[in-house]
This record gives sequence, C-alpha cells and structure tokens, in this order.
Amino acid sequence: MDRSAGTPLRFGYGTNGLADLRLDDALALLADLGYDGVGLTLDHMHLDPLAPDLAARTRRVAHRLDELGLGVTVETGARYVLDPRRKHGPSLLDADPDDRARRVDLLLRAVRVAADLGAHAVHCFSGIVPDGTDEDTAWKRLAEALTPVLDAAATVGVPLAVEPEPGHLLATLADFHHLRRTLGDPEPLGLTLDIGHCQCLEPLPPADCVRDAAPWLRHVQIEDMRRGVHEHLPFGDGEIDFPPVLAALAATGYQGLTVVELPRHSHAGPHFAAHSLPFLRDAAHSLPFLRDAAPSVPVPPHGDPSATPEGSRTP
Repeated sequence: MDRSAGTPLRFGYGTNGLADLRLDDALALLADLGYDGVGLTLDHMHLDPLAPDLAARTRRVAHRLDELGLGVTVETGARYVLDPRRKHGPSLLDADPDDRARRVDLLLRAVRVAADLGAHAVHCFSGIVPDGTDEDTAWKRLAEALTPVLDAAATVGVPLAVEPEPGHLLATLADFHHLRRTLGDPEPLGLTLDIGHCQCLEPLPPADCVRDAAPWLRHVQIEDMRRGVHEHLPFGDGEIDFPPVLAALAATGYQGLTVVELPRHSHAGPHFAAHSLPFLRDAAHSLPFLRDAAPSVPVPPHGDPSATPEGSRTP
C-alpha cells in the first residue's frame, strides 16, 4: 500500500449519542445520512448484553447491518449497564474480585458479539483507580483482568482496542504503551484513539498523536474538545484543527471506522448526526488525496438543537 497517497476514511456515529432511538431506527438513520458504519455501545436500550437470547438478537442486528451496508465497532462504555448506581461500575480495577469478574464477563460477551457481527474491533477502557488502591496494584489487576479477554479476542480474530480515558488509570498513550509492555505486547491488543482526548491532555497535537499511534490503531473516536477540559463537543465548538488530523489518519492506512462520539448530545442525536458527517467530509475534501473519496458537502451550522424541529428542550 502506498500510504503517502492516503486511505479513504470511513465515518461512523456512536449509538451512545442516539440513546433515545430504538437501535433499528438509529441504524436506519445513519445509513440514510450516508455514514459508513456505527459504533455500537452494548447497553440496555441497544443490544442489551445481559438480556436473554443475546446470540439470536445479535444475529438479527448482523442481518440489519448487512442490509444497510454498515460496518461496526462494538463499544463497552455504557454508563450503568452493570450497576444502576455506579457510573461505569464495576471496573477492571475494583478491589472485589467478583466485581472485576462482572466487567470481564461483559467484555467476553462483547468479544462474542463482535465476532458474530463481523466487527473490526472491541473497545474498552481501564476504569478509575479506586480509593485506597495504589497504582502498582491497579496495573496488576488490569493486566490480569484483560488476559482472558485478549485470549478470547485472539481466538475469534477480533482485536481488543483499549481507550486512554482522562481520569482513568490508563489515561494517555504513554499509559497504553505501559500496558502493552506489561502484557508482553500481545497481538490482539490494540488502541482506541479518541481525537478529543488527544486535544484534552496529550503533550503532542492530535495529528502527531495519530502518527505515533498508527502501528496499534484499531479504532478511532472523534469529536471537538478544548485543552484541559474533558467535554465532548460538536465540531466547531472546540479547538481542534481537523484537516491535519484526518490527513494523518488517512496517511496511516487505517482501515477501521472513525466514529463520532457525542454521548451527552443524545437528546438531539439525529440533529448532530446529520450535521457531523458533512463537517467531516468537508474537512476531508480539503485534502487533495481524499477529494475523490469524500466529495464536498455543504456544512450547515449546527446551531441550537433546541430551536430545531428535531431537537429537544430538555437535556
């Protein structure tokens, strides 16, 4: 592959930003808008990983994705899918081994779902270090918890893409490399790179982060963000210069989805889904080697979704 020529980018939208839609409606919306795929968060409203008949329900979703021509990444960032009282709890770092086992079980279920859907990766994250736990212990727990998940991922041929998340044990690219070395650089272990997180806290600009992450890149999330503030923003509301980021991403030869992640804008999800894709395609169109693959589309200002018919007046 001549990577200098760039690889066409494939854009998706995360279902965690369409939580008020039925999954089938969300998938149809994204296909109608022209997205290439979907970041499917396993949650109680979208392919509940804990409800009965998961395999049968997964087959139906796989058939629907195939009908609509959508690619998929399986994401595991649902806020309360395991515990109705603790956001993202339990985690892989919890002191209680039974609690850690519940998160491992969720990830094992996600790997099976990903294999059945033909997903290109399974996303996960480390979790926040619990009070009273030292970092050495937390890293040991993380490595031990991920080992059976990586074994399962290797068996089905779907990479596990760990996301550096602000405030978590594994928060930066440097932390990802620490985990990779700790585990002995296993082949199924890859990286989810969130472009906004790069802007938020990485020492290098987002485009440089993309280039540095390229060998391990298995999934990409994208949104706008400001330096030092972990708040996922619609495109144009933050500080990121997107054409250099997309140029770097295309130059790596990355084959997966680049998924818009706006979970806190789900109250107006269809509105932001409709406005995000033209923005990204317009940014890609500014790159000469991507113009044929991403035709320019007029980009309307996203405005205030509360003032639009598809918006909501309640957050």
